Amino acid sequence: MLKTLDILLILGYLLITVFIGIRMRKTAQKSTGNYLLGGKAISWYKLGLSNASGMFDISGTIWLVTLLFVYGLKSAWIPWLWPIFNQVFAMVYLSKWLRRSNVTTGAEWIRTRFGYKAGARRAHNIVVAFALLSCLGFLAYGFIGIGKFVEIFIPWEMVSAYVPFQVYPQYVPHFYGIVFTLFAAFYALLGGMSGIVWADILQFAIMTLSALLIGYLGYVAVGEAPLHVPEGWTSPFFGWELDLDWSGIIPQVNDKIREDGFGLFTIFFMMMVFKGILVSLAGPAPNYDMQKILSTRSPEEASKMSGFVSVVLMPVRYLMIAGFAALALVYYDKIDLMTAAGTIDFELILPSAIREFAPTGLMGLLVAGLLAAFMSTFAGTLNAAQAYLINDIYLNLNPTRVKRKTVKFMTYGSGLLVVALGIGLGFFVENVNSVLQWLVSALFGSYVMANVLKWHWWRFNGTGFYWGMLAGMVPALVLPLLLPDTLDLYYFPVLLLSSFLGCILGTYSRPPTEIEVLKEFYRNVRPWGYWKPVYQELAKEDPSIKPNAHFGRDMFNVLIGITAQTCLVILPIYLVFRKGAPVFITLGVLAISILLLKKFWWDTLGERVGG
Repeated sequence: MLKTLDILLILGYLLITVFIGIRMRKTAQKSTGNYLLGGKAISWYKLGLSNASGMFDISGTIWLVTLLFVYGLKSAWIPWLWPIFNQVFAMVYLSKWLRRSNVTTGAEWIRTRFGYKAGARRAHNIVVAFALLSCLGFLAYGFIGIGKFVEIFIPWEMVSAYVPFQVYPQYVPHFYGIVFTLFAAFYALLGGMSGIVWADILQFAIMTLSALLIGYLGYVAVGEAPLHVPEGWTSPFFGWELDLDWSGIIPQVNDKIREDGFGLFTIFFMMMVFKGILVSLAGPAPNYDMQKILSTRSPEEASKMSGFVSVVLMPVRYLMIAGFAALALVYYDKIDLMTAAGTIDFELILPSAIREFAPTGLMGLLVAGLLAAFMSTFAGTLNAAQAYLINDIYLNLNPTRVKRKTVKFMTYGSGLLVVALGIGLGFFVENVNSVLQWLVSALFGSYVMANVLKWHWWRFNGTGFYWGMLAGMVPALVLPLLLPDTLDLYYFPVLLLSSFLGCILGTYSRPPTEIEVLKEFYRNVRPWGYWKPVYQELAKEDPSIKPNAHFGRDMFNVLIGITAQTCLVILPIYLVFRKGAPVFITLGVLAISILLLKKFWWDTLGERVGG
């Protein structure tokens, strides 16, 4: 139960976010660029902290604690569903390519690649639709997570007397979700990108302190009591099958593994890697991550920002995750995972562990920190949705008759509309895992093929992009309804094939994009891939121009970057669970990876020719 000190800490945090929104209001109102991208004047490390804070979301943390509890060190691979290593591809080269376009949103970027003819307009429209759909999905995903979390710490009996209307028991989490959603919406709507970044930095500081404290509590717990886990739980390596048997320890965990569908782990892993590489090659999805990249001051700073995200996010987040999992495993008999229906919900591990083990003060800090994580994700996603509604719909429809007062009205109006839709969708979400699986496996799977081809194949045109996206999005929406018992990841080959056919048929149904558009795109972005005809045309005008010959170096840096990122994930887990030798081995691999990245990535960021 929250004590007075805990409540004061939470209220203090909420009031500070309100102050930030009010304080940054004037800066945000200077222009649309200031509101949506902070005037492209924010330092890369501040944007990196902000982006990391946005990815440190409460729903994802609940999910990752559950994964570590159930799957042990093997859970380090499961977030490749996102995939988390797309940040490495962005760090190495894609953020740099994207930022060179100098646009406001991913949909606006489409015009730098495909021009302004009919096919390009359709491509632009389908990206706007995808961006808004994914943003609304993330808002609903966060909404259900915050509701389940808060309900444990603030029993309805404490507040019902102060609420002037009836709330049915099944909608209590939704009520809490609405309350904290409105706080996040307030500073995001008033302060724009600058307000979001400063609030995110505060939030990440709270989360870091919280992670250090909870990681320490978990470390102490492991040293004081025996750890009862199945054989193989403490190893990240696996065979054809998962081979984790909880029968003699917590039998219900076996049911959870069967429900997740991860039993044939090698097949699952290969599908994740295959999908993850393609998703990463497609580049950042049109959400808050892309907006942070576009907000940086230069292409080099965009790369640094993306790399900094993994450096600060992974150790801090997994220290907290490992601490919670350790406490839950050591003192499993003390935590309450029972739902009102009499079943066990392992997604309750995190909030139950806080309630049971966090002392007064720390509990308030943790709750404030996890509320901050939710609000950061929500605010960043809301800003991204606003960017598409304002820049790619309203300003696109009214390019010459725009008044500042009207834009201001549309800014706030679009934000309120997105908040209302996100809350509405949240009422239809069953649990955190269901919407997460749909987002990362089905919806994002439909995004892949068209967005891989747009970077790497000169002949790919706007019509091919439109039909490729549409041919992926329709099955992504329909298949979960037709095959509700199938793991969403396994839809990916179907989505990939249907999208690929849409891309090819659409591309060859229309002429190539105008050569002047392609030359301008290639001159600015300088991608590698099959761009030879465009390069040859440019070389006629400027014989000094050289093609991008850094594919091999980029892929080497990606491999080393993924290795380093994985070390940053497993290192805090090994620390909390007191695995001495693995800690030193991981540190050694991490040190070698950092030295290689310094030489072959960081030192080459300023190169102008080819990359």
